[in-house]
Amino acid sequence: MPRDTPGGTWPVVTPEDEQAVLRVLRSGRLNAASPGETEVPALERAWAEATGTRHCVAVASGTAALHLALRGCGIGPGDEVIVPALTMNATAHAVYATGATPVFADVEPGTYTLDPEAVAAVAGPRTAALLPVHLHGLPADMPGLRRVADRLGVPLVEDAAQAHGALLDGRRAGALGRAGCFSLHPHKNLPSCGEGGLITTDDDGLYEQLVRLRNFGERAPESTGTRTYISHQAALNARMAPVAAAFTRSQLARFDEDARRREPGIRELVGRLDRLPGLRGPRIPAGRTHAWHILRLMPEPDELDLKPEHRTGLRAALHRMLRAEGVPVSQYQVAPLPAHPAFRPAGLSDSAALDQVAERFPVTTAVVDGSLCLQRRHLDPAAGPLLRHYADAFEKTWRHLDLVRRMAVARPAPGWREMLRKG
Repeated sequence: MPRDTPGGTWPVVTPEDEQAVLRVLRSGRLNAASPGETEVPALERAWAEATGTRHCVAVASGTAALHLALRGCGIGPGDEVIVPALTMNATAHAVYATGATPVFADVEPGTYTLDPEAVAAVAGPRTAALLPVHLHGLPADMPGLRRVADRLGVPLVEDAAQAHGALLDGRRAGALGRAGCFSLHPHKNLPSCGEGGLITTDDDGLYEQLVRLRNFGERAPESTGTRTYISHQAALNARMAPVAAAFTRSQLARFDEDARRREPGIRELVGRLDRLPGLRGPRIPAGRTHAWHILRLMPEPDELDLKPEHRTGLRAALHRMLRAEGVPVSQYQVAPLPAHPAFRPAGLSDSAALDQVAERFPVTTAVVDGSLCLQRRHLDPAAGPLLRHYADAFEKTWRHLDLVRRMAVARPAPGWREMLRKG
């Protein structure tokens, strides 16, 4: 692959982004609690407008957004929150941080988002919230999950950390539940220059709770006239830095245009990969759009004249060959979330706990063992030529499927159990 192929840089930092940061540095208002600070409120107004919600609360990270949203919904000790078995560990950590317990449910094949039927199967009397993840940028089946949530009488809190701008039936992620939680990590579609998070809601009471929870339980200065330092409930500091807010707001000014520009290149790549036998690309159900934060690709052993036990070997063979061609595929998650030592049930041996994971989460375990991901490089709106090189490399690899099969059979690769033992 030519070294001078354009694209692949993310985030793209422009002179306007640099000027936004410099504006904050010159103002001297470097903390969100500084008198007269305007960057954080301006970002909140802009993101509320972008998502079509009444309120937005900026916080220190996407994990803080999840934690505070759950706390604001009254989640605490003794409660259970249902989360997908396939997601980043922050989703479960945020539940634990409230004192509640995450209960895992399997994901749907193809979309890799929380399966409403699996949720209904694990729900119980202590279920206090559902926490679906719009994984990789695709909204979860919110209508199906809402039916379950309504039947249980519990709120839906969106983990939209990877889904900035994604739509479900014409409504943006973040406006589909009682609260929507976003990450502004520099690798996200809407980045900060450090860390940051956003919580959206139409609930006035929840909004007031969130404002207090991010700042030591204090009321907002605008409601009191000045900061009183009086705590009205137990809380920590989860404020967002003005520098990060200014950078993100500058990025937000071209967010929709960047998404429009990157779409053709990604669509062309996905379309070419969909023509390769035995390879499943992202599936987008009717009524949903994809933010393309991550592209997950699933080779199917049975369609490539291999047996199910060769799934990990097939993934490893393709990983090796594609990276040799300059395609930066990765495994991303290496184990189902409920298999992580931090999240296993007490009272079970390691072996029994992992057997339980394999039995209860067959879709997640197959996805973890068998799929490959493309991250970040495709987010650059100028990445079209680079993505065409990636498609060329996939097609070249598929012309050598006999070699791929031999490698898959001859070189068994570690599955998620072995990865846990190594980690």
